[in-house]
Amino acid sequence: MPAPRPVPPYTAPRWLPGGQLQTVVPALISRAADRAPALRRERWTTPDGDFIDVDWLKAPLPPEAPLLVLFHGLEGSSQSHYAQAVLAACAAAGWQCAVPHFRGCSGEDNHAPRAYHSGDFAEIDWILQRFAALQPHTRLYAAGVSLGGNALLRWAQEQGASAGRRVCAIAAVSAPLDLAAGGQAIATGLSYQIYTRMFLRTLKPKALRMIARHPGLADAQRVRRARDLGAFDDAFTAPIHGFRDAADYWARASSKPHLRQLRLPTLILNARNDPFQPAAVLPDARHASDWVRLEQPAHGGHVGFVQGGLPGRLDWLPRRLLQFFQHGT
Repeated sequence: MPAPRPVPPYTAPRWLPGGQLQTVVPALISRAADRAPALRRERWTTPDGDFIDVDWLKAPLPPEAPLLVLFHGLEGSSQSHYAQAVLAACAAAGWQCAVPHFRGCSGEDNHAPRAYHSGDFAEIDWILQRFAALQPHTRLYAAGVSLGGNALLRWAQEQGASAGRRVCAIAAVSAPLDLAAGGQAIATGLSYQIYTRMFLRTLKPKALRMIARHPGLADAQRVRRARDLGAFDDAFTAPIHGFRDAADYWARASSKPHLRQLRLPTLILNARNDPFQPAAVLPDARHASDWVRLEQPAHGGHVGFVQGGLPGRLDWLPRRLLQFFQHGT
């Protein structure tokens, strides 16, 4: 397989200043794209009798082609701009790619009284086990974006040295490594108006439908009253997943305190102007093991990383991921 072109450090185009624009514009670029990668969907039954939907890149690739498993972010899917960009890059590079949907994110409500969360390493473990069993002779890689990136890191931290026996390397992009700091960052001002309201627009109805299917699961009135992610996590995410409250969930699910436990090649990419994670709380080399490569460009926003002239391209991030996975640099 030919090596990809060397990927230079990320720099933002002059026409796209600031973390907010660098976060919002990429979704608009994706919607304007001419062709989306062709996908095929599989439904997997979970150990608790529920299901997840997995969207695979539909391409005539040999089974020995490397496989990249991409975990999406909060309320994301295979249709998210970053997923579409990674799928397209994998198709061009001759890689297999699959996007497993967290429960409730594939367009259909799930059955079990559980959703997904930023520290859901048990679900990540089951999903990666399934991929490894399906293709035991394939080189398997995993990347996670935002919430999916933090959950993937928590999985690798819990697994320790055994993580490297499951996957060759992992990458976390724009992961909220410090969940409390992230929750506070998008709870006020312009970030609240743009992101928090957008997330709650889908999170709350799904939660209320789940409560209606499972009476007593959580307090529906508290869910309805939630005006930020902290209140929503306090009313719904925390109690249904066994956390005491939102503070307990954010503390136990954050990956930053455990970065020294990572024992496989790991890329952690965070823009320093990400509206979801203040630069002041990003880790440095002292916080991480020698297996970890920390990259913190000054710009890029939250899963943005647009390049080129108007209207912009989204190819920098997938090229960076494939270079790291192929060459470790």
